[in-house]
Amino acid sequence: MNAGPTSSAAPKKPKARLNGTVDRTTTINAPSLEQLDLTSKRVLVVGGTGGLGRAVAQQALDLGAEVTVVGRTFRDQATDRLAFVQADLSSMREAVRLGKELPTETYDVAFFSLGIMAAKTREETAEGIERDLAVSYLSRLAVLQGLSSRLGAARPISARQPRVFIMGAPGAGNIGRLEDLNSERGYKPMAAHMTTVAGNEILVLAGHRRLPGPAYFGLNPGLIKTDIRSNFLGEGSLLHRLAEVAVGVAGPSPQTYATRIVPLLFTDDLNGRTGLMFNNKAQVILPSAGLDTAYSDRFLDASEALLRRAAG
Repeated sequence: MNAGPTSSAAPKKPKARLNGTVDRTTTINAPSLEQLDLTSKRVLVVGGTGGLGRAVAQQALDLGAEVTVVGRTFRDQATDRLAFVQADLSSMREAVRLGKELPTETYDVAFFSLGIMAAKTREETAEGIERDLAVSYLSRLAVLQGLSSRLGAARPISARQPRVFIMGAPGAGNIGRLEDLNSERGYKPMAAHMTTVAGNEILVLAGHRRLPGPAYFGLNPGLIKTDIRSNFLGEGSLLHRLAEVAVGVAGPSPQTYATRIVPLLFTDDLNGRTGLMFNNKAQVILPSAGLDTAYSDRFLDASEALLRRAAG
């Protein structure tokens, strides 16, 4: 199985690349939407009640899949193929419970898109975790700790390895603030958010070792018009509205993104692979320099300690 980097060199902060750098040596082909029949597939979308997660859930549903979405507010109508699980994943206790209780043994894909951006002044959850870190990264780690070994385990022996897709900004050169994950010593909103970005990329690169069972893949959608910036810019503010207009002009819509990415979730070209990451055109991008095995393990050790503190 192909995995991410294993060098033990000391991490160096590289130049940031928002959408990542395309890996010209690796090509992954995916079927067209017209070729894709998902009537036998089951998909879990954590963060599937809005934004990109909702678009991906709807696209998979349109292609015949059974979809379960997790979130706080359900905006769609439940059907025999669309189920909703309510959860507040700013709570690590809730995330731990969800990971243990979600019946994912027959699922093929778990897709994590839930996330926010750090506020201009530090926000802290009732459990003492910086809010962006809690929602956008630690909740994913907590859920995966509970379900990784069970994901897809009850499917036929001939079924391909289950897959986990983690949305963030992998390949953008962020290694996070290992010495202050929870932004307790000092707070800068973008530095705090980039720590969540690094954490999610590390989950992709180290997942097969630390949370064995599925194959792990990362998604960097770049700039797309969603509500993710509302926490930083102020929901409904003039600056927020202007920013979303600009992003809407520059980037694809959530629906366009979903048509590009959903075929990737099921392509045979990912069989036997793990640790690959993709831009918003479904092209493979290079991992961030500095996220080697030693650094990734230290980052995850610190994350797990923080999670245990929060979840009691």
